[in-house]
Amino acid sequence: MWFLKRIISKILKKMVISAGLRMFVLMRFTLGKEERLKSKKLIGRLYEEGKVIKVFPLRMVYIQTEHTSKFPAQVGVSVPKRNFKKAVDRNRIKRLLRETYRKEKHTIYETVDKPYVFMISYLARDEWKYADLEHKMKKLLTQFITEVTQDEK
Repeated sequence: MWFLKRIISKILKKMVISAGLRMFVLMRFTLGKEERLKSKKLIGRLYEEGKVIKVFPLRMVYIQTEHTSKFPAQVGVSVPKRNFKKAVDRNRIKRLLRETYRKEKHTIYETVDKPYVFMISYLARDEWKYADLEHKMKKLLTQFITEVTQDEK
């Protein structure tokens, strides 16, 4: 039985890849290597030319640009050292942010046609609960979608 699941998943992946950016209905809820923003050139361009959306305690800087990934968006997460001195605390918050984005990224993938690059920064000075961060991430992503759709019109 497990081999049938494996074969079906391979077939679905090929279908999704061949269908292009728009066909992410069958996507898996993962945040893989290709979806993460790692390019220093893109990060530099992002902070020079990017537009900003804020939903406290989150801030998103984004630009519409071509990137090497086959996914419609690449995302980076940052937590300032000024607010959280211990790396353990910064890493925990980054992990929470990546998780909340991972669970809500389908909203972006379903609506966006062009490739985007964005960085999500944590602005608060204290650590928020996961449920609150999840709610704020939903708000941030819906605000991003409304701004992007307005820009396209």
